Amino acid sequence: MNSPIWKVAAVVGVSLALGGAAGYWLAQSRRGEVPVVAVGQEALAEPKALYWYDPMYPQQKFDKPGKSPFMDMQLVPRYAEGPGENAAVRIDPSLTQNLGLRLATVTRGVLASSVDAVGVLAFNEREVAVIQPRTAGFVERVYARAPGDQLKANATLADILVPEWAAAQEEFLALKASGDAALLAAARQRLRLSGMPTALIAQVERSGKVQPNLTLTSPIGGVLQELNVRQGMTLAAGETLARVNGLSSVWLAVAVAESQAGSLVSGQVAEARLPAFPGEVFAGKVDAILPEANADSRTLRVRVELPNPQGRLRPGMSAQVSLKRSTQQPLLWVPSEAVIRTGRRALVMLAEEGGRYRPVEVQPGPDNAGQTAIFKGLEEGQQVVASGQFLLDSEASLKGIVAASLAAPAAVLHEAEGQILAIDSQEVTLAHGPFKSLGMPAMTMTFPLANPGLMQGLKVGDKVRVALSQSGNELRVQRLDKTGSQP
Repeated sequence: MNSPIWKVAAVVGVSLALGGAAGYWLAQSRRGEVPVVAVGQEALAEPKALYWYDPMYPQQKFDKPGKSPFMDMQLVPRYAEGPGENAAVRIDPSLTQNLGLRLATVTRGVLASSVDAVGVLAFNEREVAVIQPRTAGFVERVYARAPGDQLKANATLADILVPEWAAAQEEFLALKASGDAALLAAARQRLRLSGMPTALIAQVERSGKVQPNLTLTSPIGGVLQELNVRQGMTLAAGETLARVNGLSSVWLAVAVAESQAGSLVSGQVAEARLPAFPGEVFAGKVDAILPEANADSRTLRVRVELPNPQGRLRPGMSAQVSLKRSTQQPLLWVPSEAVIRTGRRALVMLAEEGGRYRPVEVQPGPDNAGQTAIFKGLEEGQQVVASGQFLLDSEASLKGIVAASLAAPAAVLHEAEGQILAIDSQEVTLAHGPFKSLGMPAMTMTFPLANPGLMQGLKVGDKVRVALSQSGNELRVQRLDKTGSQP
């Protein structure tokens, strides 16, 4: 009859005993004497922080947590990750599409640039003929010409009477009749020095008659620009009577934006399209890039020479001009949208295996058709982020990831004093002083060794001078010199 009561008492006693034991265990765990481990889970060791930093000023590193001296916020720890991951942002590959990330491959190709501009036709100033008399005389006749007329070669302009030639020609004819060859040659030379054309001297010698009149003609075909002669005028030697500009070729004055002028060179191909001749393309070449820029429009003036065998191209006509150029040496190309320009330098986000992205400084070249040439910083076949790169760049800045400078010498070493706490063939743990050139304060940190031979002759407790090299955010021991040891 007492057995049920005894069983109940026994159960209550066991429950009280278990409850007391659990309470004791919980109390001890709260005091830190017994670790709390969730049932069915393993204890996870907290990763060791390499250093702490302020996300708004990531280049400054601290050896312990606390409040940032720059901003009203707590310092953030930087933990050791896999090899090379400290200098990269990791994104789960399954999330790249949700984040709008789009990749582009670095390709190699020639630069085939085309600069489009507007130009105006003008006379070729190299095709100019100036008509002047070589001796004084009188204008007897002016032919029906006016400025603006288009002339053919040898077109007549005016007849000039030169009295001095009459006496010289009579003397020449008299010496010719005497048969004295030496005197005749001297007389012929005097006629030539008086400004008489060779053709007129031959005519006098052939006809035996005095020819005191000279007919002025245009030596080239073109447009009569000036005509400063009237019938009855008295002319002085060397006076300019007419000016003719040829039309066998014309100049095309092109205004090119200052930002595009760097891709222009003399001799490159130019194509002109004129509203007067729809569907036709007139090919020429860049004759000169004039040295002075227009301060108001910030443009450079480029001179293109166009052949004009049919004379259809007239000065004053406007044209749409395409200046084409291609390089012989292939260049690396990325989409222009992939280049992040900060003002001081240009960056791209380089995509690596495992969903990692890291900023890389590049040296950009000219732009062409939505592509930007890269002179330095990338290799053919690499992939860069063409869309969403600003999101990754912001995340890299928050993590303190800084792209290595292209201008930084590869052989620069950062030195400090320290003491060895642990060392093997792969890495060394040091309690080191500040690396001033890195902005890193004194702390205890583990660094990989550049080669296993650096550990030879060294042991725990030795005082050393350490020299680090930096590649991205990765620091590696390049030199470890013993300076003393612990007593």
